[in-house]
Amino acid sequence: MGTPPRPTPGVPSHRTGAGRREATTAWAGEHNADTANPVDATAEYGQLSHLLADVCRERELKHATFAGARLADAAQTAPWPLPACRGGPHPILAKGATVPMSASAHTATAEAIRLAETYSAHNYAPVPVVLAEADGCWVADVEGNRYLDLLASYSALNFGHRHPRLLAAAHAQLDRMTLTSRAFHTDLLGPMCRDLAALVGQEAVLPMNSGAEAVETAIKLVRRWGYHRKGVDPDRARILVCDNNFHGRTTTLVGFSSNDEARDGFGPFAPGFTSIPFGDADALRDALDEDVVAFLVEPIQGEGGVIVPPRGYLAQAQRLCRDAGALLVADEIQSGLGRTGATLACDHEAVTPDVLILGKALGGGIVPASAVLASHEIMNVLTPGSHGSTFGGNPLMCAIAREVVALLGDGRLQRRAAALSSRLLDGLRAIGGNVAAVRGRGLWAGVDLSPTAQPAKHVCQTLLAEGLLTKDTHETTLRLAPPLTIDEADLDWAVQRLAAVLG
Repeated sequence: MGTPPRPTPGVPSHRTGAGRREATTAWAGEHNADTANPVDATAEYGQLSHLLADVCRERELKHATFAGARLADAAQTAPWPLPACRGGPHPILAKGATVPMSASAHTATAEAIRLAETYSAHNYAPVPVVLAEADGCWVADVEGNRYLDLLASYSALNFGHRHPRLLAAAHAQLDRMTLTSRAFHTDLLGPMCRDLAALVGQEAVLPMNSGAEAVETAIKLVRRWGYHRKGVDPDRARILVCDNNFHGRTTTLVGFSSNDEARDGFGPFAPGFTSIPFGDADALRDALDEDVVAFLVEPIQGEGGVIVPPRGYLAQAQRLCRDAGALLVADEIQSGLGRTGATLACDHEAVTPDVLILGKALGGGIVPASAVLASHEIMNVLTPGSHGSTFGGNPLMCAIAREVVALLGDGRLQRRAAALSSRLLDGLRAIGGNVAAVRGRGLWAGVDLSPTAQPAKHVCQTLLAEGLLTKDTHETTLRLAPPLTIDEADLDWAVQRLAAVLG
């Protein structure tokens, strides 16, 4: 992987500031409201370009009273020099300073957003930044601004962007073969399944593509196990899930979600699921009966705000499920493969789930990849024709997933995430100010904002101007998940920038 010039964290992004984001958001909102009668594209672009040209003059910093001191301090403590912003004084040092952007930068941002808003479905409301390049833990937008990635695509980028070993594995396989379908054997499927099963202490692997597909696969697996092995009467199998869960966005999975927005307009939903409070072993004990075939649980609820259950909860859940003749199904799509400072979040309690679901990081940030793992006794209830996927276990995915397993095989990345955990979590807890609570494990944190703080989505936009990519959840929480490869100096700098906004 080539090494670009060392990024200047935060500083380049100030060329545009929050005003650009507000302008772009306003423009996008108007466009969304008028999709039935789209306005002239030239007029749209002219309007956005005009707004972008004025953003630095309109920039009002929430923390203006100490902004100069904060940046001066950052200049002393940053691991590399912070050069002056081109075009004039740095806007965080001089309130209201004008830092013009080039016409080409206007064109690139405006046109990319215009095309996306015109031709793509509006099921996302992205932060108005247009990313174009990435390397390691850093990304760059079409204007050349650099940002430190503290989201890592919800753990899909655990190894950072364009990891050289993963790229090499992908390139090598691209020159050989990419797809045959599972109608034929391929030379990498068996080795990949063997290596992945050994990494996580399982026996059999069923590869899929997206995380939601893997969860749906696990549901089919445990239901059939319940009928064929446990002896549950036909169509009576029941699966326990947790309140505030997130397992994906298919109609089955949103059907047992607590998120009204995810459910609205998509019913009727599949029966057979009962939701109980997360982290409550007594509630689990009370809900288990002869028709329950499985308990589906995230060891840490990521979308819920990085909610860590009470110590010992997973071990209790395992004992209760075994006593009741039900399977413990761990959804480690976000928490697995090193994120929490162990290969699996379940490893913190020495729990081996009956069924394990992996995804996101399994594809190395290059391809969609997921898998369901279990013992042969459980997995063998599936027979030819009962389940399948054209792309599941394709040779390209297998080559990359096998290298992911190799990266985690010696445990160094897991130990590194564990070692940096206190650096991240203690640093966040020391901020005070608008930080009400901090939860997390490994390089994964949920930061609850105080009632007096701006909504979390607005805070994420402010952090963008500080050079950080972050994501909100449930309006009051920031979710942080930097790549496991992040430098200590970059992590410290990120905490400093978070403190500048939240302190």
